[in-house]
Amino acid sequence: ASVAGFTAISSLGFIAATLLFLPNLWPISAAVPVLLFLLGYSYAKRFTSASHIWLGTALALSPLAAYVALAGGFALPPVLLSLAVVFWVTGFDIIYACQDTEFDRRFGLRSVPARWGVSAALRVSAMSHILFLGVLAVLAFTYSPFGMVYRGGLIVVGLILAYEHLLVRPDDLSRLNQAFFTVNAVISIGLFVIGTADIFFL
Repeated sequence: ASVAGFTAISSLGFIAATLLFLPNLWPISAAVPVLLFLLGYSYAKRFTSASHIWLGTALALSPLAAYVALAGGFALPPVLLSLAVVFWVTGFDIIYACQDTEFDRRFGLRSVPARWGVSAALRVSAMSHILFLGVLAVLAFTYSPFGMVYRGGLIVVGLILAYEHLLVRPDDLSRLNQAFFTVNAVISIGLFVIGTADIFFL
């Protein structure tokens, strides 16, 4: 009951907060559908192996929603940034799910590793991260404030992602937490720093 109450209060607060952006009607119009999508992730593994994409999309709504709330419309850069988040999160969530493969199979939960095995899952994760880098590269050359610092930083991010995938193997997941937590923390902070530096200081 306490969890349900907390969820209900948080949901009402989420919807009420959209009133701050009036007369922009986008936030309040999208609040309930977005909220339902976010809440739906908790049940996604019960019926789809694409739960990783669901999580990625849920997190990817943040930059797009922030832009729409402030600007009152859509633009290519935030759409590309959100798409990049989808592929990034999908990739590392698949890696994280590899440790739960047998548990998921035993209890009928769905995931890429549970359905296709750890080896195939790691290949799907790698492809997702390649797409992540590809979308960021498109963003780097279509968003004019980004220059050589950001573009050079993407090369470093690519090397870090390669290192992440070297840390985990189908027969050895002992360094999974390092790959999941440490590497992705470095990537997120690094992208923020080089992006901010390129736009505001260089």
